[in-house]
Amino acid sequence: MALRSPAAIAALVLALVPAMLGAQEDRKSERSFTLNERVPSGQWMRVRNVIGEVRVRPSTGDQVEIVATKSWRRGDPKLVRIESRKSADGSILVCAFWTENATCDESGYRSHNEGRWNRDNDVAVDFEVRVPKGVNVGAWSVNGGVTVDGATGEVEAGSVNGGVDASSSGGPVQASSVNGTVHARMGRIGSSEDLDFSSVNGNVIAEFGEDIDAQVELSTVNGRFQTDWPVTITGRVDPRHLRATIGKGGRRIRLSTVNGNVELRKR
Repeated sequence: MALRSPAAIAALVLALVPAMLGAQEDRKSERSFTLNERVPSGQWMRVRNVIGEVRVRPSTGDQVEIVATKSWRRGDPKLVRIESRKSADGSILVCAFWTENATCDESGYRSHNEGRWNRDNDVAVDFEVRVPKGVNVGAWSVNGGVTVDGATGEVEAGSVNGGVDASSSGGPVQASSVNGTVHARMGRIGSSEDLDFSSVNGNVIAEFGEDIDAQVELSTVNGRFQTDWPVTITGRVDPRHLRATIGKGGRRIRLSTVNGNVELRKR
């Protein structure tokens, strides 16, 4: 079973998280995984997590540096494994697993429906990642926040239960959450591909550091719109759904949420 949709991943969280990790002050921790690898400029560093945070910062050297720390109160850290794989193009993928028969690739997790999850296993894994200039970043968690700060290439970031705060001086950035605020910042947006920023329960904010030409689509059910850019509205005015053109139009930029505000900002 591929775990790609928010509904499927949220169902996994309900099955895995025993009682939202118990009392934090009683938790033990250990550094359980380290990786130092050169990744060519323009290739990808991807981290996929299930329970815990992913935090990405710029590196002072020329290598990707990844440290994973496990924490737990009553669980067994040995039951959670962390694996890495390097592709022929030099890209790196790191995944954390809570079940024996799950697999992970660039597109997401897969479960083969074998074995049982130990509900008493409250182990969380937090990733600290350092990325050199020019390396693209993919960072995801199911139950935990995702932060990408100081990237210079493309960024893809997402969470189910957690906020997503992602920035790149290069870009483009794609970011999403189900239960959390999404805040994306781009110095430039490079290619002409469409951009999507979304949440269900949380504000969605996208900031651009250069002039843009785009067709924008802003939608919210319980919230408001805000844009720092002069726009030409397309179609009728709808308090929940706004279609507009910025500049000459072109690529599509979509910001959407159900419960929250939608903001398109100038940096």
